[in-house]
Amino acid sequence: MERRISERIFEVLMVEDNPADVRLAAEAWSGVAHRLNVARNGEEALAYLRRRPPHHRAARPDLVILDLNLPRSDGRELLSELKTDPGLRRIPVIVLTTSDGLLDIQRSYDLQANCYIVKPVGLDPALSVMRAIADFWFGVVALPSGVR
Repeated sequence: MERRISERIFEVLMVEDNPADVRLAAEAWSGVAHRLNVARNGEEALAYLRRRPPHHRAARPDLVILDLNLPRSDGRELLSELKTDPGLRRIPVIVLTTSDGLLDIQRSYDLQANCYIVKPVGLDPALSVMRAIADFWFGVVALPSGVR
């Protein structure tokens, strides 16, 4: 049965270097009208968010899903850039990472992450978390884009 959360199409930027995690998100959100855009590292994500070539026509995301451990510019650096940029800082950022380290959690909240989720081990728990993200962020939360 297809879940119906909203009539609008949600723009999501997933900053993730693991293709399996991206596929998992797409599968978990199959009942949600969304466009899942992917950046494999912080540099690519920043180019997307600032609409630099080749992303000059990129849609502004309603939500960023951010892994911390990325090649080149990592998620911590990207989070800092996002939350200090007046044009980007209102975009909610979910940190979704394997790190359960207290320093990573504290630092992410210090950098104004909207929430921090440790990636669960196993397919079913991971699908459950991704569905919970969709249910909450696309079904309950009033996003800064002004549409629920």
